[in-house]
Amino acid sequence: MSGSLDYRQAGVDIDEAERAVDLISSLVKSTRRPGVLSDIGGFAGFFRLDTERYPRPVLVSGTDGVGTKLKVAQMTGVHDTVGIDLVAMCVNDILVSGAEPLFFLDYLAVGKLFPERVQEIVKGVAEGCRQANCALIGGETAEMPGFYQEDEYDMAGFAVGVANEDRIITGEGTSPGDVIIGLKSSGLHSNGFSLARKILFDRAGYKPNQYLDDLGKTVGEELLTPTRIYVRSILEVLEAVDVRAMAHITGGGIPGNLKRVLPQGLEAHIARSAWTPPPIFKLLAELGQVERQEMFRTFNMGMGFIIVVKPEEAETALSVLQRMDESPVVLGEIRPGERGVVIE
Repeated sequence: MSGSLDYRQAGVDIDEAERAVDLISSLVKSTRRPGVLSDIGGFAGFFRLDTERYPRPVLVSGTDGVGTKLKVAQMTGVHDTVGIDLVAMCVNDILVSGAEPLFFLDYLAVGKLFPERVQEIVKGVAEGCRQANCALIGGETAEMPGFYQEDEYDMAGFAVGVANEDRIITGEGTSPGDVIIGLKSSGLHSNGFSLARKILFDRAGYKPNQYLDDLGKTVGEELLTPTRIYVRSILEVLEAVDVRAMAHITGGGIPGNLKRVLPQGLEAHIARSAWTPPPIFKLLAELGQVERQEMFRTFNMGMGFIIVVKPEEAETALSVLQRMDESPVVLGEIRPGERGVVIE
């Protein structure tokens, strides 16, 4: 083969990349909040800290992806919700420390750049940022032919927040008798999808568009239900009560994530009878013959976020959460014991 080659012939279309930027610019602008000093298209994003509100500011950062939930989006052709998951996985993580999310950046790698699909994906990212009240301050879209198939893509997100140094929550103040409160998840969120897909698609033979009475929706609709973002609710609680510890329930489930914020010598006792997990978890357990311990270690089992408060402040915390349209559940209490979680 001879003759002149250009980047487009190698599989990368710069014109389409520029068109994608034009399509998403209004979405990015819809997430602006006080502090943003830059617009899309520059080499960096700029954000001014409010040092009156945060006189001893500590930047808190987190990064995550959506995992193999993206496979379901690609199977169904529904791309406007996984961006919410991307934001949620990052901002809920930094929220655990008591940090207010300020801004977000995303990275999108595609096999072939379809500008309208990029627009759909970023539509979800922008929605997640609005829910978290953080600005989408920048990002990167990389066209990588030969690395991904044409219809494949992957995403990563990066969130930065701020907390006053003297108000960072570490879990160290947790004491016996403290009350454990759970905030419900919307379903699987973005964890355990390798197992969920294996059970539902490989073992059970379901199709994404298959309606299941047990779920009241199609398999695809259930799996693509976005991860809940708890930012606004938790920031309200932090203003009202002395929160001792918090945990975002992701991979590792309640046992793996709540243990991370417990001091030595304390044990979290959770009453399994305190709540009813959404139907998807029962379906997965039955179809996959998954043992109870494995279910709790892999999935959130209906609880997406947990806070620990002093017993005398539990009622106030519950009231604030209810006012924020949450349905909080008292899950159990902290007791002396070996550092870990006991689900009774």
